[in-house]
Amino acid sequence: MSQNQFETIKRVDNNGAEYWSSRELAKALEYSDYRKFLNVVDRAKTACKNSGEVIHNHFVHKDEMVPIGSGAERIIDVIYLSRYACYLIVQNSDPTKVVVAKGQTYFTIQTRRQEKSDTLVEDNKRVFLREEMKKHNTSLTQAAAMAGVKNYAIFQNFGYKGLYGGHAMQDIHKRKGLAKSQQILDHMSSEELAANLFRATQTDAKIRRENIQGEYNASVAHFEVGRKVRNTIESLGGTMPEDLPVVDGISKAQTRIKKAGVVKKLKK
Repeated sequence: MSQNQFETIKRVDNNGAEYWSSRELAKALEYSDYRKFLNVVDRAKTACKNSGEVIHNHFVHKDEMVPIGSGAERIIDVIYLSRYACYLIVQNSDPTKVVVAKGQTYFTIQTRRQEKSDTLVEDNKRVFLREEMKKHNTSLTQAAAMAGVKNYAIFQNFGYKGLYGGHAMQDIHKRKGLAKSQQILDHMSSEELAANLFRATQTDAKIRRENIQGEYNASVAHFEVGRKVRNTIESLGGTMPEDLPVVDGISKAQTRIKKAGVVKKLKK
C-alpha cells in the first residue's frame, strides 16, 4: 500500500476540515477484526488525553447508514478521526506491519506540516494584533493626556490590574518569567493580545465619549474597563490572561512569516 492511499480515504466536511473514517482506516491498516482496531483507538484516546488535548475534538462518534444488498441499509457505528487522532492510532498500532510503518510516516509528515501551518496562522494574528496595539496605545496615550494624566505608567497599570485580576505590570513580568527588558505585549499570544486590544480601544473610547477629566478618574475608568473585559472572558469560560502561556518574541514570529514567504517564492 502506498502512503497516498491514506490521502485517498481522507474526507473533507462542509467547512473544509479534513477527517478520516475509523472503518476505512482500519481496513487501510489491515485490521480484519474491527474490534481489535478499537483497542488501538482506546490507546490513542488515552495518549490524546495525556497530551492535554480534548478527546472529542479528535474522536467523534457517529452512526452511518451502509447498504447491505437489495436496496436495504443498516446502521453502523463509526468514529470520525482528525489527522492528530490518526497519528496517535498509527503510533499505537502493530509496528511489525509494513503498512503501519507507512502510515506512521504519512501522518507524522502531515501532522508536522499542519503544525507549521497553524504556527504561521498564529504568527500572522500576533503580528497584526501587535501592530494594532501600537496604534491604539498611541491613541490611548493621547486620550489620557487630554484627560490630564501626567504619569502614564500608573494609568497603564490600572488597566493591567483590572484585566489581570489585580496584577500590576511588574507582577505580570514575574508571573510569566519575563525579563525587565522584555515587553509584555511582545510575548503575548493572539488571544491575550486581543483581550488587551479590547481593553485599550474601549478605555480610549470611554475617556473621549464621557470627557473624563483628572488622572485618578481616567485611571479608575481604565481599571473598570479592564475588569469588565476580564469578567467577559470568565463568563465565556476562557482562560484568564495571567494564566495564558508565554510565547516567543514577536520578532521571531515576524522572521518565521518572512521565511515562509521566501519559501513560497522559491517554489514558484
